[in-house]
Amino acid sequence: MIYIHIPLCRSFCTYCGFYSEILPEQDCTSAGRLADRICAEARARAEEIRESIDGQGCVDTLYIGGGTPSVLPPGVLSRIVRTVSTCGRDGGPFEEFTLEVNPDDIVRGGPEYVRSVRDLGVTRISMGVQSFDDRILRWMNRRHDAASAVRAVEILREGGIPAISLDLIFGIPHLEDAVWEETLRRAVSLSPEHISAYQLSVEEGSTLAGQIASGRESEAPAAQCSRQYDRLCRVLGAAGYHHYEISNFALPGHEAVHNSAYWRRVPYVGLGPGAHSFRVAEAGNPSAPVEVRSWNAETLGDYAAESEILSAEDAFVEKVMLALRTDKGLSEKYLQEHCRADVLAALRREGGLVPAGNGETLLRIPEERFFVCDDIIRRLISAENESYL
Repeated sequence: MIYIHIPLCRSFCTYCGFYSEILPEQDCTSAGRLADRICAEARARAEEIRESIDGQGCVDTLYIGGGTPSVLPPGVLSRIVRTVSTCGRDGGPFEEFTLEVNPDDIVRGGPEYVRSVRDLGVTRISMGVQSFDDRILRWMNRRHDAASAVRAVEILREGGIPAISLDLIFGIPHLEDAVWEETLRRAVSLSPEHISAYQLSVEEGSTLAGQIASGRESEAPAAQCSRQYDRLCRVLGAAGYHHYEISNFALPGHEAVHNSAYWRRVPYVGLGPGAHSFRVAEAGNPSAPVEVRSWNAETLGDYAAESEILSAEDAFVEKVMLALRTDKGLSEKYLQEHCRADVLAALRREGGLVPAGNGETLLRIPEERFFVCDDIIRRLISAENESYL
């Protein structure tokens, strides 16, 4: 499983706090240098890539995110993909290949651009629409308008992309419920195979964080966020979407393979500035493997990686937090072995945890409690909870 981070954008969104740099129009030099470094990193980590694909429970997927990967010239993107495809792999097609794009880039590139990425092996496009209201899009400092988002979906269909995922954002200051309802209606009318919807968060270093700190802006009230999340679940559920993770909905059979593997804590290799990786190493003792998290420096220059070994507590917290974001949940046996019995019993009694399915007994947070999942998870991983060691 491979993730490639492309930290390049044409402009910065109001809410974004991810590492990225501005790539001016016609600047192919910076993009080419970034490609050089990513290709060199892939070759140097070929063995790690092979292990992330061949290991037990691993998947062979590629996800290119950012930033805005669609600002890369097609030739530069092709060079990265072709190099990575043959480093630690046989060069064949990926089980799933996702590319993040901006609607404006799809409209400007047209069907020719879409066919070029399809020919590279892309099976899934994740497009940052965020809203179908032009006023909200201007507030976000997005490069596209609502009409462009609709046209971009049409172009992706014409270009033969097998699966389309749309990103939406709710809980935005001044986002009226009626406007959110209309955004959901328009998203569903386009019949995307997948929809990801996130509550707006205030990220350190973002323009929004500065606006809130200066008093020019404020966060949306919790009641508004709760109403809009509830409406999201109801509208997409009625349209036949499977709510398989707190923020993710898919038509049956179109759940994201790559992201689902993250939530199962499958090892992956992250390439590019600011990318993170996760691997399991024997560390000289096959019976006691260690989990290692590493991350690349956030710079377009020569970037080095740092790493840390996860403690038993780190692994426990991460496993609970990720698994309970999904509708598959987590083994009841694992929770019984690692969590306080009284906390577990109270959550079962209160309906915060319910059976998830057949076979091995699994517990999950029910959809109607997803909005307060952080509170439920916090109770399970409380500092008072010492039994995970």
